[in-house]
Amino acid sequence: VWVKPSAEMSYLYGNNVLKSGMSRITESVPQYAGVVVYSMNDIPLGFGVAAQSTEACKDLEAGGNVVLHQADIGEYLRVEDEMF
Repeated sequence: VWVKPSAEMSYLYGNNVLKSGMSRITESVPQYAGVVVYSMNDIPLGFGVAAQSTEACKDLEAGGNVVLHQADIGEYLRVEDEMF
């Protein structure tokens, strides 16, 4: 799943990817499949679980969840104080 630049920071702060923030999605992704979240520059930002299948995303409202957040590259910075 590729996210729009405007949705990158939201994802990196631990939020789910909404349809309004999704740019592209791989064809034939089933619901609850593990997915990698990329920026538009093909930089991996994290991973999560597909909340909807590719087909269901086409009919989803703009505020609907597409990817449920599991981990991202900003997570270390958010939990750094708790680690040591």
